[in-house]
Amino acid sequence: MRMYLPIQPSILERDVSDSNYRYQEYLPSRSLESYVACYWTVDVKASDSNKLHRILPDACTDIIFDLRASSFSKGAFVVGLMTDFAVMNLSQTESLFGIRFFSDAVRPFFKYPVSEFIGNHVFLEDIWGKEAALITEEIVSATGVLEIIEKVELILIRMLLLNEFPTDGLLQTGMRYMYDQQGRMSIRTLAEKLSYSERTIRRTFQKELGVSPKELVGIIRFQSLLHELYLTTQSSFTDIAVKYGYYDQPHFIKDFKRYYGMSPNQVFTTNLGMK
Repeated sequence: MRMYLPIQPSILERDVSDSNYRYQEYLPSRSLESYVACYWTVDVKASDSNKLHRILPDACTDIIFDLRASSFSKGAFVVGLMTDFAVMNLSQTESLFGIRFFSDAVRPFFKYPVSEFIGNHVFLEDIWGKEAALITEEIVSATGVLEIIEKVELILIRMLLLNEFPTDGLLQTGMRYMYDQQGRMSIRTLAEKLSYSERTIRRTFQKELGVSPKELVGIIRFQSLLHELYLTTQSSFTDIAVKYGYYDQPHFIKDFKRYYGMSPNQVFTTNLGMK
């Protein structure tokens, strides 16, 4: 089982006050847990007040199905790895289903490296061809999220069995070290672990994922910190920040605002009751 499990604000902030907005996550089966971080749904009912849906960088790549799309061929798209937060202003009725892949493990399902999707929404039909529309129709016609997940898992397992695209061993081993260390490591240390030069590692990550290993270390460290803050009831906020290498408060606040778009006090004091 993966030790790294990224978290998003809709889970972290435990916001159940808005009956017109619902975000949920579902864990994959054991056969897919090395590839899929989670499945997720967003359901929004049109209302007078818009809902701000915040998305954090999490070192993952998503396939998103629009369950209300008018066209099956344009009803699913891929979102590449993010390095900054984003905020969606949701005002219309929407129903989305997403597959959140670990970016280093998504290659068996795509013909192209994740770097091809950075900063873009790419229609799934551009990757899977005509089969994308058939799969989207199958998912949209399902009755409830559990049936959707069942159908999706059958599709993904079939693709794994038919996979002809080799994965990059250096990338996967490097990411495994990052996950194991929760992002608390330098690229020099990573190079020593892998017995490769820092230049080779940077080139590999840039080619396959479109971001530097230093960027990914920062995202994984930040996500690991958020996950611990979400789960803990004992440790103080300061102690956890120090545990993840944030000894300097201004540096931590700067990093936090970059990845979250809000200050730590805005998130944790208000939503988690932490001081």
